[in-house]
Amino acid sequence: MERPVTLVTGSRKGLGRAVAEHYLAAGHHVVGCSRKPADWEHERYRHVLADVGVEADVGNLLGEVRRTHGRLDHLVANAGVASMNHSLLTPAATVERLLQTNVVGTFVACREAAKLMRKRGFGRIVTMSTVAVPLRLEGEAAYVASKAAVVGLTQVLAREFAGFGITVNAIGPTPVATDLIAGVPAEAIDRLVARQAVPRLGTAADVINVVDFLLRPESGFVTGQCIYLGGV
Repeated sequence: MERPVTLVTGSRKGLGRAVAEHYLAAGHHVVGCSRKPADWEHERYRHVLADVGVEADVGNLLGEVRRTHGRLDHLVANAGVASMNHSLLTPAATVERLLQTNVVGTFVACREAAKLMRKRGFGRIVTMSTVAVPLRLEGEAAYVASKAAVVGLTQVLAREFAGFGITVNAIGPTPVATDLIAGVPAEAIDRLVARQAVPRLGTAADVINVVDFLLRPESGFVTGQCIYLGGV
């Protein structure tokens, strides 16, 4: 059998790297991207310099997938940025940066991935939201708005892509100990975790467990869903 081809955006470090390494261990060919070079290698891993918020970069990224593998089975649209600040203290430039990466970047990556997936009549797309959306987390208005948009986008794309054999689902992780939350005060993280039914930080393994389920060929009847972790 041909090895599956999996694209993971934002794979240089943190959760994205953990996802990429997991699927390499499972035997996939993996293509990843980030705005900076990766400091790790694997014989079946190809890293591309790309900013998902720049449409031309995403086009080049998918072009590399097409040239190297000629197909794409899975997209994990993991690339994202966060910001925590009271709305009265949040400049418009911060809101624009969040929307450009988290919403526009996710949209363009999904669109370009679907163009390649539809040729084989199969694809699995997983996007990333956050538990901050259902918790309506104060101090993260712009971030929550961007990730709520990802959920809405996921639900619409699920309907638009269903006829191509492509599913589109979202995951809403709890805070995971990565650089994404490194600048968040510990007391803010503690307050968030206390609102979960399972009051602990998430792990990469928690997220990957759900990604595994959503990428399975047998999960073709599951689409347009957002699975929030931690019992929020």
